[in-house]
Amino acid sequence: MTLGAAPEALAIGYLRNQRLVKRLDEIVAVQVDWETDSVAITTRHGLTDLDAKTSKRTKTSGCGQGTVFGDLMEDIDNVRLPREATLTRSALYELLDKVRTHETIYKQAGAVHGCALASNDGVHSDILQFVEDVGRHNAVDAIAGQMWLDGCEGDDKIFYTTGRLTSEMVIKAAQMNIPFLVSRSGLTQMGYEIAQKVGMTMIGRATNRHFLLFTGAERFRAQE
Repeated sequence: MTLGAAPEALAIGYLRNQRLVKRLDEIVAVQVDWETDSVAITTRHGLTDLDAKTSKRTKTSGCGQGTVFGDLMEDIDNVRLPREATLTRSALYELLDKVRTHETIYKQAGAVHGCALASNDGVHSDILQFVEDVGRHNAVDAIAGQMWLDGCEGDDKIFYTTGRLTSEMVIKAAQMNIPFLVSRSGLTQMGYEIAQKVGMTMIGRATNRHFLLFTGAERFRAQE
């Protein structure tokens, strides 16, 4: 289920976040066919051990029930997010203000989730990408794909979502090497545990000047 706003980026981001491809240069072409509602992806050398990778599935606390292929927890154990990145209270407030005033489909029609990738220089924050879709997992995949296409690194970025901080959201943000995950909503226990494991700074219930800092307090600076 997708609104279809960024189908190429969504397809690439899905392969990235499912760890079916490791680098963008493995992908030769992405063709979207709206008549059959399908996407055909050509890779340079094919996908090795595809059946083995997709046979093992981990259910996550995503929208209803998410699915991630392969040895998920083993991969997560190897993720170490950059610890030198910091987030100030002023940068967080600036992002929340910009998200609040951003023109969105949600304001017009509701019933969608929004995700944003934001810059963070330690003092200021600005929205770099904003994607809305029926499911927040599609929105985050589209951003992951566009980051690859733009050559954008996640080392100091902030990822914002309107949805809950589930294990799926934490896993995907961690795979993009993004140390800061922010939501206007709450969290799940599995999302909290994985955020602690990878060392992610996770902030929830973030609206206006109110927020809850759940994990990764060592990166947060209340005073600039």
